[in-house]
Amino acid sequence: MKLRYTAAWVGFTAAALVATSACGAGQTAKKAADGVADNTDKIMAALSRATDRTEKLGSAEVKMSTDMGTGTPVTMEGTYSWGDGYAFDVEMDTEAAQMQQLTTSPKIRTLFVDGAYYYDIDPQSSGPLKGKEWMKIDSSAIFGEQGAQALSGSAGGSPSASMKGLKYANDVDDLGKETVDGQSTTHYKAVVDQAHMGKFKEAYGDENNLFGSMTGGGDSITMDVWVGDKDLPVRMTQKFGKATVTMDFEKFGATAAVKAPPAAQVGDVTEEIKKANEQQG
Repeated sequence: MKLRYTAAWVGFTAAALVATSACGAGQTAKKAADGVADNTDKIMAALSRATDRTEKLGSAEVKMSTDMGTGTPVTMEGTYSWGDGYAFDVEMDTEAAQMQQLTTSPKIRTLFVDGAYYYDIDPQSSGPLKGKEWMKIDSSAIFGEQGAQALSGSAGGSPSASMKGLKYANDVDDLGKETVDGQSTTHYKAVVDQAHMGKFKEAYGDENNLFGSMTGGGDSITMDVWVGDKDLPVRMTQKFGKATVTMDFEKFGATAAVKAPPAAQVGDVTEEIKKANEQQG
């Protein structure tokens, strides 16, 4: 396994899988000007209802696409869970994620549990992954120690947390009715600058960590959410730096719990990834 390439692979796929993280935690929502106060109150009320509904249901089946500015997006689908700690279980296209040297399977299963990524790989012939069925990388190898701490917590990277982030944006607009995935929705758009990212600027705004170096270390996040008739998001997009992530929600609630693989089957390459990133930097 060539670790100098693995660092890039992990940064690429981790970007896709954590980009729904919230902004503005601990911030105070900005007051609207007098002329638009009524409309802003209506928008915030609608977003609050959607946030509460999303948070209560605790999980969702999703389809996602991430373009890191290369023109070759990574697509994936699976389960996101935030009712009892943030976790996900998804499958992505192996070739698009540039992970062919780790598995011959056309799809690679990826888990996120207790702050670490697990990739379902073919056992390697040597090194830390010799005879192992899973590759583990702690999120600190991607976002740095402070960034990983910022994204930790009961729902630090969940769609529910992202919905909350909309309330702390510099400006939020109601763009009207649109049909998305066959459903009638209302399209809301918001821009969150670095001053209102709260603790999440540690993850997104630092060009020195692997994630920041790959996305360009954005100084703002543009968020779009399409809310359906049931006060639930139908689609959500985020743009930061040169990355664009789109998540479609297929079904909410009633998903299986996400669990880490058995320890005996796991090879941890966190430190190797950190060293490879330092050498590349």
